[in-house]
Amino acid sequence: MENSKNKIIWKDRKRTLFGLPWSFTRYSLTEEKLIIDTGFFNRVEDEVRLYRILDITLRRSFWERLFGVGTIHCCSGDKSRGDFDILHIKKPRDIKEMLSEMVEKERMERRVGTREFIDGDGDGCDDSDGDGMHI
Repeated sequence: MENSKNKIIWKDRKRTLFGLPWSFTRYSLTEEKLIIDTGFFNRVEDEVRLYRILDITLRRSFWERLFGVGTIHCCSGDKSRGDFDILHIKKPRDIKEMLSEMVEKERMERRVGTREFIDGDGDGCDDSDGDGMHI
């Protein structure tokens, strides 16, 4: 039985020549995570929890604009994936806005701030001794 949180809200493929979806990279978005599925013979499915995405940037080169696609760059606090790109997708501005809203919603629901990802050792503790100096 499929949970409503696992229902796919958006999916697309990485576009190649002339903006056609001739690629083995597939993107899926649910309410809680972004799934990046790559490969043909050896497939790898990687998921990034939305609350771990820190910043989103839309990039569109001349060729991408010409063929109606774009790339969304995501700065992420995910340890296995790190920063990543959602490459050459249709309607990139709409997807960026939707993703941004969903990230904020997930962060509010989980009460997660950027502090959890910025702290170097990941323990969520302030390592300063009160005068701004790190111990």
